[in-house]
Amino acid sequence: MVRISPHDPIMSVLFRRLAESAPRVAVTFDGREVRLPEGENLAAALLVEGLIDFGAGPRQGAARGPFCLMGSCFQCVVAIDGEPGQRACRAVVRAGMRIARSVDA
Repeated sequence: MVRISPHDPIMSVLFRRLAESAPRVAVTFDGREVRLPEGENLAAALLVEGLIDFGAGPRQGAARGPFCLMGSCFQCVVAIDGEPGQRACRAVVRAGMRIARSVDA
């Protein structure tokens, strides 16, 4: 899993939370607990936390992550609560979510 520290200088340029507006809830991402703002877009919340690798592409195995953030490109596909093929950009953070990286789309 590729993870960029939220304190890495590049994060202040790429992704940042404008305001802390919701309580954080525990979710798991590939078996690791992460606390994300409840009700926030899942893909955006993971990006802000430095989690940019959502899985490997089916052809060359290259890392995949959110691209369009509106549900068109399918680059943010993950398994949510055991259900594969879910677009993280179309999901909302809720307590207890189990998110797993996808092996292929």
